[in-house]
Amino acid sequence: MEKFNKTSENKRDKEKKELKDYARYSNLAFKLIVIVLAGFFGGMKLDQLLNLEIPVFTLVLASSGLFLSLYLLIKDLNK
Repeated sequence: MEKFNKTSENKRDKEKKELKDYARYSNLAFKLIVIVLAGFFGGMKLDQLLNLEIPVFTLVLASSGLFLSLYLLIKDLNK
């Protein structure tokens, strides 16, 4: 009986860890997508407001968002 309880506790602990990992990485992916899209659409809006022929702000802010996302990804995965 005691062995059965330990096995079921180990199984529950494993399921909790898997759920925690899933939530952690889903949250990270959502943050990365939001950062890149915010930079892209923010840059597009600035380019439209300033009537620029070359989409300078779109390129700069989208690239900055991408690098920020990669930095956060590396930082979070090293925890």
